[in-house]
Amino acid sequence: MAKLLFKLRDVPLDEAQDVRDLLTENNLDFYETHAGNWGIAMAAIWLKDDTQYPQAKQLINEYQLQRSRKFHAEYAELKRKGHAPTLLGNILQSPFRFIVYVFSIAVILYITLVPFLNI
Repeated sequence: MAKLLFKLRDVPLDEAQDVRDLLTENNLDFYETHAGNWGIAMAAIWLKDDTQYPQAKQLINEYQLQRSRKFHAEYAELKRKGHAPTLLGNILQSPFRFIVYVFSIAVILYITLVPFLNI
């Protein structure tokens, strides 16, 4: 019986492809379901043989741990060089978007609080 192995919602394309390759390299039979036209179905990778689940789960956990370490090391290197993204850097990079966000927040707060301020 099939068993859910890996959900693909909000997973980067390269990570999903790496998981597919990892399963293929280790001769684990799987199939994939997609979110559908409206995005309401579950996009996931399913293992066809549930007896292979412990092996597949261990492979994926090791891969994700390795990927996490790699990205943490890259971020630490960027931070050490002073090139890590910061809030101020993001604001200066796209000030118009920042102004639109602040204005939108102010409008929402105003609409939300006006009924209580008029009492």
